Amino acid sequence: MKELQFAKKINAPEIEPRVRHPRIFEAFDGLASGEILELTNDHDPRPLQYQFLMERKDKYDWEYLEKGPEQWRVAIKKV
Repeated sequence: MKELQFAKKINAPEIEPRVRHPRIFEAFDGLASGEILELTNDHDPRPLQYQFLMERKDKYDWEYLEKGPEQWRVAIKKV
């Protein structure tokens, strides 16, 4: 498997909860097509995945790189 190159990395627990999702979307929106954002979180970011589905449908690929129990890592690619 090819190692992914991340254009940006976000550690979600370091961001204040009330601005966490807007910051993640801001980082994603700043990516060029084909670039990948690595998101690290302390829980499954499924609610964020649903939000991406609603707000950025057909504009991203979502791939779990690590699925807990301590840490979740997701590669979110802009397409």
